[in-house]
This record gives sequence, C-alpha cells and structure tokens, in this order.
Amino acid sequence: MKALMQDWSMTLDKILDHAARWHGDREVITRSVEGPIVRAAYADIHAGAKQVSHGLLEAGVKPGDRVATLGWNSNRHLAVWYGTIGIGAVLHSLNPRLFPEQLVYIVNHAGDEMLFADPFCAPLLEEILPQCPTVRRVIFLSDLAHTPNTSFPSESYEPWVAGRPIDAAWGGFDENSAAGLCYTSGTTGNPKGVLYGHRSNYLHTMMSLQPDALNLSARDTVLLIVPMYHANAWGVMYSAPMVGAKLVLPGQKMDGASLHELIETEGVTYSAGVPTNWQMLLAHLKETRGKLTTLQRVTVGGAALPESIILTLRDDYGVDVIQGWGMTETSPLGTVSVPSSKVAKLSIDEQIVYKLKQGRLLCNLDLKLVDDEDRRLPHDGTTFGRLMIKGPTVASGYYGDRHGDALDDEGFFDTGDVSTIDADGYMQITDRAKDVIKSGGEWISSIDVENFAMGHRKAALCAVIGVTHPKWDERPILLVQLKPGQAAEGHEFLDFLDGKIPKWWMPDDVVFVDEIPLGPTGKIDKKLLRQRLTGYSLPFDAAVTR
Repeated sequence: MKALMQDWSMTLDKILDHAARWHGDREVITRSVEGPIVRAAYADIHAGAKQVSHGLLEAGVKPGDRVATLGWNSNRHLAVWYGTIGIGAVLHSLNPRLFPEQLVYIVNHAGDEMLFADPFCAPLLEEILPQCPTVRRVIFLSDLAHTPNTSFPSESYEPWVAGRPIDAAWGGFDENSAAGLCYTSGTTGNPKGVLYGHRSNYLHTMMSLQPDALNLSARDTVLLIVPMYHANAWGVMYSAPMVGAKLVLPGQKMDGASLHELIETEGVTYSAGVPTNWQMLLAHLKETRGKLTTLQRVTVGGAALPESIILTLRDDYGVDVIQGWGMTETSPLGTVSVPSSKVAKLSIDEQIVYKLKQGRLLCNLDLKLVDDEDRRLPHDGTTFGRLMIKGPTVASGYYGDRHGDALDDEGFFDTGDVSTIDADGYMQITDRAKDVIKSGGEWISSIDVENFAMGHRKAALCAVIGVTHPKWDERPILLVQLKPGQAAEGHEFLDFLDGKIPKWWMPDDVVFVDEIPLGPTGKIDKKLLRQRLTGYSLPFDAAVTR
C-alpha cells in the first residue's frame, strides 16, 4: 500500500525559494571584494540567483554540467551557487589555497566549463588556465571597476547579470540528481571528488538543524567563517536560509580584528569555524581587551579542538563551544558534541571531557569501529579502531573512479580516522590512520598529546609525529611553534604534560620549529613536517632507554 502524500521532490532550489518567500527581508551581509559592507536580503539573493540561471542557460550550460567557483564567502558567490544548482547543473567549489598543480588536476578531472572567481584569484588563474582546456568562460565576482585585467578573456559579474530576468524555471529534475562537487585535499595521492546529490544535501540540512546539532533558527545571526569551498560550508549554505537566519559572510578578511568587528556590528549569535579562526579572534580580544556582547555559541571542527579554546571562550566571554566532526565524504556533519541528558546533569567542569570528544551521531547515520581484520570492536571508550560510517549523506564512491564504490560488505565507508566510542555514544578521534603512532604494538593518540600541549601558555601550535625507534618501532616527538616573543626549553613542555597523559605516551623529544605548516583546509600538514625532519634521529638516551 502506498501512502497518500504529495510527491514533493527534495531539490535544493526549494530552500532559497522558501527563504525568499517567507524570510525575504532577512538580511545577508557581505564584506565585499570592493571593500564596503554590502547589505542584501534573501529576496535579493533569490533574484540574483535567477539572473545567474538565465546567464548560464544562455551560455549553453545543461543539467549535469560543472560550473566552478573560486573564492570566499559573499552574496555574489551565494547567488552563483543557487543559480547553478537551481537549473540542475553541478556547483563545483574550488579551494584557492590549493597548490596550482592540484587545481589544474581538479579542474580537468571535473571537466569544469565555466568558472566564477574572486578578483584576487586572477594571478592564480593566469597560471592554471593554460592547462585547463575545458574552461571556456571566466567571470570575476566583482563590479566592472574591480575586474582585473587578464591575458585570458574574462567578464565582470555585475554587467553579466544586469538586466537579466528574475523568473528562471528551477527544479523539475530528479531529487537524486547531482548538485555539488567538492574534492578532498589530497594529502595522499590525487584529490578525490565527492559528488553530492540534491536529496542527500536536503536531508543533511534537516539533520544539521536539529537541537542536538547546529540548532539554528530564524532568531539567529550566523557568521559563516567556514569557507564555501569547504564541504558546503558545513551545510550552513542551506541550513541558514532554510530557517531564515540572518547570514553574515566575511569575504576574504578573516583576521581576528575583522571577525570581531562583524560579530559586534551585526549582532552575531552563532558562528562556525576551524580552531585557528578562534585562536586569532581570542588573540585579538586579549590584545585589545575586546568583548563579545552577542555571541552565544560556536561550532568548531576541521581539526582537533584544544581545551584552552573551550575554557577561554566559556569563562572569559560566556560563549558555548560545540565540537563537531565530519568530512567531505559525509556532507560533512556526522557527529556533534552536545550534552546528552546524562552529561547535562554534570557540572560544567565535568562536562569538559565530553566537549573534547567529537560527539554523538546524527540521526540517519550509523557508526562502527573495526580492527585491521575488519572485526567489530566494542564501544567501551578505550578500544581504538578504524571508524566506519554509513547513511544517505555519506559518499558511496568517488567521482570518475573506475574502481566503483568505496564501501565494505555492510555498506560502511572507511573514514580514515582512528577513534573510540564510549557506552554513551560519544565518539572521539584519536588519530588519522595514516598518522597513528604504534609503539610496542600499542597505539598512541597524537591528537590527545597535541591538545594537552596546546594548553601550555607559550605554545602557538603543536604537532606530534612518530619517528623510528630501534626497540619500540616508533616513538612520539613533540614539535612546538612558540608564541611571538617566547622562549622555552623542552623540559617545560614535558613537565606540563606529566600527569595529563600515560607515561608511555610521553614524547621522547621536544623540537622547537619556526613554523608548523597548515594545509589548504587549515589542518596541520604532517606530511610536510615529516619531510622537513628528514635526517632527524631521536636523542641517544631516548633511543636506548624507552
């Protein structure tokens, strides 16, 4: 027996249609590429997106064609996003922080036909476009006066959309049609394309809006620090307009002073970003004795969250910090560390141990831990295993991959993370599988050691990697980038870690470095760190005695 419900296809164009009709005057604020703050509303973004659709159709873009963007968070970028997916084309968000050779590979692999870019990307495009034959048109996301002069044919966004109709037909295609394409950062091998669907992103939006997830509402003002090229900006591209939240887009300026200005002038109540965003903001607030008068909560993800950020934002500024976990392949949100009913009864200090975990699973998803022989492992909070995930918002394979799906016999996707899951369902990442340190046959969590070391008052950034040991196979060493003006000796950090981690996890050496490199998504680039340490050997006493 079939249900007697209306056939309502879950396509993403309906989200902006809803925002324009029912939250049409709710503001979308942008720090523009031209400099000034620009104020629009969802109705304006909707009209601009329809104009983009007309321009794409006139240019011959068809359903399934890939349209690329290369830039930061802005109202124009938002209009291009919805104008592309509204006609069934695929929005491919490119990361301007990638190396040129990576971008060349990604653009060619995706077969991008049109490309919308922020003006500051012009030098990068000069370098890569001669190697990208599929791109037949480039439009800069600016007015005419700020459109750069280039050796390749290009246009300005404002004249390109001017005068176009605002009534383009959207939708009418299958909800399982492709909507977005985002490539992994490719830290091992070539980047891989994750092809999102309208249905999968629609479901992800509804899942992420739950109170035990991002918990957005029409009463929120959202500062979207996470860049739009980073896995749908954690889904906020869809969830904010779905509920009619005021949206603040910071453009390219994401230093502490610029973020603080937007938070205070726009009355931001919620924000999302990686740990480095909050470190920069806190450094600015400390230097200027600034306040956060409206900000209530932030979601932090993309990298392990130091305890110091949680405590400083909570104790000094009254901001609740919520850790989330996901990946490009999970759309991206998978778990969120909001308190369960049991944890909520604990004191705020007792809850910290749970806030440092990556959290509890969203509905519609499933997790398991397995060992190297793919045998299931217990959820006891101490047993480490490879983290596997399944659900309608999880990739089944990679775009253009001839090897087919990437799932095990039970339909689970291997995240590449090593984790624990406790009896209350809290998951905690202990390492990336490629970074795990195995010493004497046992695993050491480099992430835990890094997080504790980051609590040292002199530390700007810390990383832990494994090095070869003649007896134990591998031992950890701690690399430290000190805060400006600080000096330290290794024993200061080892003394600080004493009692916080198991004795056998204690690093065998502390190496001070001028810089700990970050990858294009803000994560520590341990591959590059290992390259820089070529020729390093453990201190003699550590190599012999441990």
